[in-house]
Amino acid sequence: MRIAVIDKDKCQPKKCGQECLKYCPKVRTGDETVVIAEKAIISEELCVGCGICVKKCPMKAISIVGLPERLEGREVHRYGVNGFVLYNLPVLRKGYVVGILGANGTGKSTAVKILSGQLKPNLGKDSADWNEVIDRFSGSELVDYLKKLRDGKIRASIKPQYIETIPKVFKGKTKDLLEKFDERNVLDLVIEKLNLKNALHRNLSDLSGGELQRVAIAVCYMRDAEFYFFDEITPYLDIYQRTLVANTIKELSKDRTVMIVEHDLAILDMLADFVHVTYGVPGVYGVFTNPKSARVGINQYLSGYLAEENIRIREKSIEFEVLQPRESVSDKILLEYPRFSKTLDGFKLVAEGGDLRIGEVLGVVGANATGKSTFVKVLAGVLEDDEKRIKLDMKVSYKPQYVKGDVEENVEVFLRKINPMVYSSYVKTEFLKPLSIDEIMDRNISELSGGELQRVAIVACLLRDADLYLLDEPTAHLDVEQRSEAARMIRRFALNNSKSVLVVDHDIYFIDMVSDRILLFDGEPGKTGFARRPMRMREGMNAFLSKLGITFRRDEETKRPRVNKLDSKLDREQKAMGEYYYRF
Repeated sequence: MRIAVIDKDKCQPKKCGQECLKYCPKVRTGDETVVIAEKAIISEELCVGCGICVKKCPMKAISIVGLPERLEGREVHRYGVNGFVLYNLPVLRKGYVVGILGANGTGKSTAVKILSGQLKPNLGKDSADWNEVIDRFSGSELVDYLKKLRDGKIRASIKPQYIETIPKVFKGKTKDLLEKFDERNVLDLVIEKLNLKNALHRNLSDLSGGELQRVAIAVCYMRDAEFYFFDEITPYLDIYQRTLVANTIKELSKDRTVMIVEHDLAILDMLADFVHVTYGVPGVYGVFTNPKSARVGINQYLSGYLAEENIRIREKSIEFEVLQPRESVSDKILLEYPRFSKTLDGFKLVAEGGDLRIGEVLGVVGANATGKSTFVKVLAGVLEDDEKRIKLDMKVSYKPQYVKGDVEENVEVFLRKINPMVYSSYVKTEFLKPLSIDEIMDRNISELSGGELQRVAIVACLLRDADLYLLDEPTAHLDVEQRSEAARMIRRFALNNSKSVLVVDHDIYFIDMVSDRILLFDGEPGKTGFARRPMRMREGMNAFLSKLGITFRRDEETKRPRVNKLDSKLDREQKAMGEYYYRF
């Protein structure tokens, strides 16, 4: 069984030599395996899977994939001839949180559109009526839900993935938006749970990313619905806010049906009761597994092998260090910065003096609105400190927190302007392939998704010729595999090129993977911030997590960190030992 998928955006028959038609051996024998209309069309029944068209297509628009025979007849939806195919659907369970874990582009959004009634499944055909759909799922846990969906009895509330569009759709004060969607009369409760009091009387366009994220979650929470779906709840939230949001959604699930997509494994593990893993080829096909317990699902996804399905979804596993945290850091200092302060719109940041070292990655952690981005902007030269003490006599490359896709040129042209050697074997191996940038080089930047834009921004930052590299929240909208690859890439870059890298992020796993030392921010969010001097990993993580009151243990199978339940035996033991993260 094989499928042929053509990327309609990339396929340009008028701009190429129609190599797919010219070189197809079946076409040469007289079969109409490939037909050129507005776009190329490949007959999956006649295709022998030789792969010649895949290699010859100058636009890289064709994918020919062989699939296990057991997937035949289990198509849920297909986007037309030679379009993306989705197999299976996640199971919804009232009273539980169902998580979805998988690479971007493997059908999570399609499944949500179907379950929320936005998209009628066609079972991989031109069309299918509801009776066929219900027969297809007869005997499964989903059949009753699909009957309600057919009868128009399902009302869905959806928190979108990309919150940046909210101020463009709704103009006005935060309170006006919340009041408009308070269908369950829980406004005051939500404001308290999600700490939105300071945002109520401000315009949505003036909110920070973290505030906008919590507003989007609040709107989804307050609607009166049968099905609640939260698509990525953690971008722009600090670990404290992530925990608050997770607890709020957990309470909602007690008498509601809740589904989440989340790439922060610590939060997914804490929040989800069951997990569906998605696998496949992004943009080509995606498969939902049967539900697994959260621990088993996450562990199998990290290992790259799904035991029940007997399928390997990744060549290598995503591994976590089980040794002591890195204690040996470079003693070669790139720069020493003095104690400084920065006052900005009623907020004051005070930073202790410290240093940045050659060949190291300095991880920056702390609550939102305590000055992390301000600190980075001072080092980048975007802002000037109050005393004008910071004067860096060096080149700085800076990736801001919010990445804008308003550049009207394709990725290749954009990266070539930054570094003409973008197609050298070194750049391809170290930057383009790990984050799959080589697959989107001909795409226009203004058309990229949030995750694609983030990956391009990370690579662009590292390709610039500089001494110091500053990356503010590089994991936003990246899936688990992309975060792991980004961490490896940044560490290799710093070490192999003797460069200093500073990374601000809220994903604990990512910070642990990428950092040699920790820079911790304290203070009262929105009013004062205090940046301590850089600390070693163990000291920094313990200081950070002790303020949050959160401890982590290691999973016995994968050694990944897992959040301990508050006041559990392990939680109390680790707090007594002063070991909040690195416990052996």
